[in-house]
Amino acid sequence: MPPEERPREERRREDRRREDRRDEDRHRDEDRHRDERHHEERPRTRPREEGDRHEQGHERERPRPRRPALDARDAARRAARHVEGLTGRAAEGVTSLERGKDGWVIGIEVVETHRIPDSTDILAEYQVELDDSGELASYRRTERYYRGRGEDRT
Repeated sequence: MPPEERPREERRREDRRREDRRDEDRHRDEDRHRDERHHEERPRTRPREEGDRHEQGHERERPRPRRPALDARDAARRAARHVEGLTGRAAEGVTSLERGKDGWVIGIEVVETHRIPDSTDILAEYQVELDDSGELASYRRTERYYRGRGEDRT
């Protein structure tokens, strides 16, 4: 390489090194700013004072009200699926729904025998108990009746 081009090549290399250093510095600054923003977004807590429960050794928090894992609609859907799976018959509807201490108690109506006319179908009501997570705790058939005699079953 001729001597006049050598300094030009060295200058180019030096320029590339400077650009690389600037890029590294820029990336490092961006990372630092991102970390600072992340720390700023954290909720701030009040400083502990003398007599705080934590300093006295009382680590227990107040119990939060227990929220059920299932709402009423999901509980009814799950109960219907459980009855369908166990009886092999499609659920006709939900007849009752009650929130219990440890879960749900749901009444599911099922057509047990299709007849013509429809008013003579034989229906059954199943009582299904689900725990808070929606798992089947129990189920039983509570009554059987003709569709046309739904309310006056005596």
